[in-house]
Amino acid sequence: MTVEKLDGVTMTQMILSGAHHLSNNAKKIDALNVFPVPDGDTGTNMNLSMTSGANEVKKLTSNSTSEVANAFAKGLLMGARGNSGVILSQIFRGFARGMEKKRLLTVPDLAEAIDAGVVTAYKAVMKPVEGTILTVAKDSAKIAVSESEHEKDIIVFMEKVLAEAKASLKRTPDLLPVLKEVGVVDSGGQGLVTIYEGFLAALKGEELPEDTTDVKMEEMVNAEHHKVTQDFMDTSEIVYGYCTEFMVKFEEEKLADNPFSEENFRDELSELGDSLLVVSDDEIVKVHIHSETPGNCLTLGQRFGSLVNMKIENMREQHTALVGEQDKKSTRKEKAAYAIVTVAMGSGLVTLFESLGASVVIEGGQTMNPSTQDITDAIKKANAKNILILPNNKNILMAADQAAELAEEHVEVVPTKTIPQGISAILAFHPDSDINENKKVMDEARKQVKTGQITYAVRDTQIDGITIEKGNFMGIDEGKIVATHTEKVEAAKLLLKELITDDDEILTVLYGEDVKESEAEELVSYVEETYGDVEIEVHNGNQPIYSYIFSVE
Repeated sequence: MTVEKLDGVTMTQMILSGAHHLSNNAKKIDALNVFPVPDGDTGTNMNLSMTSGANEVKKLTSNSTSEVANAFAKGLLMGARGNSGVILSQIFRGFARGMEKKRLLTVPDLAEAIDAGVVTAYKAVMKPVEGTILTVAKDSAKIAVSESEHEKDIIVFMEKVLAEAKASLKRTPDLLPVLKEVGVVDSGGQGLVTIYEGFLAALKGEELPEDTTDVKMEEMVNAEHHKVTQDFMDTSEIVYGYCTEFMVKFEEEKLADNPFSEENFRDELSELGDSLLVVSDDEIVKVHIHSETPGNCLTLGQRFGSLVNMKIENMREQHTALVGEQDKKSTRKEKAAYAIVTVAMGSGLVTLFESLGASVVIEGGQTMNPSTQDITDAIKKANAKNILILPNNKNILMAADQAAELAEEHVEVVPTKTIPQGISAILAFHPDSDINENKKVMDEARKQVKTGQITYAVRDTQIDGITIEKGNFMGIDEGKIVATHTEKVEAAKLLLKELITDDDEILTVLYGEDVKESEAEELVSYVEETYGDVEIEVHNGNQPIYSYIFSVE
């Protein structure tokens, strides 16, 4: 069978086949990951990214290769996760641009698009590293351009491209010493090869096995190998500890004051970490960076619009967990000068505190107060000479005080009673001040913020002149019930009326696990219309119990 022209339907089949094949091999690709730090999620990130792109393609009924490629690129960009996922999105973003407005593709068209993808991907990476997915993409693109000068059959052409991708993958350990040290090929490169295998299978009309890879995984991925891949780096060698990903949805008002330049934004972020990727289109900019100060990265992004799809992971914690119990018995690491232990309940709040510098976040709060032992264990885990505890709940203060008395380290409790107080306190922390001065400044900071909460009533009652029915939502202002309504958004509006005064400048909205994003957006629109002078920050706290937590300053 000879194929000299590629249409949109066939390209759709190629994309879906590539996504399916990658999904089947994601775990094995995860096990190969050793660069730049052993966080072991390359296959997962590429799979989630690829799936997002494939889902966009499924929505189309077009036979235009350009329209299919554009939908695929858009889906990849929106769903891109991790370094590997973002690079993959850029490869196919350039690929789509390289076939602009073409309905059918010949071999030269396809080669041009593949080459354009490599150019775009290299531009997106601040410091390209050879021996990675970039190298595999580049080497296979060179063959694509060369073969396009004489080959007309797209199937034969893709066979040559795939063969070179596999050969390039096998050469990655010669380019990246850490790969040779642990005896593996690059995980991102393996992911790209797997996608190309899926492409070729679709072109040929062949079914791929459910579980295949070109590399002999069985020889490389076993208990001992996995130990080696995670053990080659000491946790203390991880310079930038937080894998930070976020997107900024551009807002015209902010862009008027701060025109966006992808290059300038990339340069600014490069001062805050490494493994940096910045990609953008007309609507959004997506960032991946490893940094010690993820909060600062988010602040830079907020100049251009609203933050969405934020994810911050502590790679030191990931690495420690992966190394296993044997490493816990090894020589104890030197204690840090400072650590902050705090309490929060809800994945979004945990992530937020970690991004602001918390060393350990104990999951707990209302209805789930951590014990003195829990706090003592957290103090030990923090492994620092000076430790500040932020309880963030009045019912946890005594347990925190007891844990501080029992601790061998110098531990001080900043008596934060709410999540907003905890956030305000941690923002006031200064690593160059001594612990007593920090406690004083952080204690003052927590007093400057007002806290509002929306929750539901568990029984009928009447308090402070307000009649409350079971199941209704209540607005709580600094511990006092001031409003009630059958609808959570309306209860929130009533509470904000009590909370916000003419002197207030900033409102932070933390919405809970029972709040839909559309509901949060409705509330934000109301605040923008009603309190025009107040700056709004919104985070998905994913907290239980409280539909909304408001911080007013």
